[in-house]
Amino acid sequence: MIYHIATQEVWNSQLQLASYFPTEFEKEGFIHLSTEAQVAVVLQRYYKGREDLLLLTVDETKLTAQLKYEPSTGNELYPHLFGGLDKSAVVKVESIPKVE
Repeated sequence: MIYHIATQEVWNSQLQLASYFPTEFEKEGFIHLSTEAQVAVVLQRYYKGREDLLLLTVDETKLTAQLKYEPSTGNELYPHLFGGLDKSAVVKVESIPKVE
């Protein structure tokens, strides 16, 4: 499993769609994802103080867009999805408590 951190507003605005695209997709050309071990680091680095976040658990075997592991901060490999995130691949959606 891999994970995506989404805002409640953007996720909820796309509930009726077959695929999800975060607002950054158009600019960056891919969707940022994380391994389980990377989620806490990503939350601390980019989302401190946020209370409006969801953690999407994604079954990567159900993705139809290309998934690549690419170097990011500290040269660590992060999963990047080059297309829409299939809602059928999202196996769990949970609220994230305020990031301290």
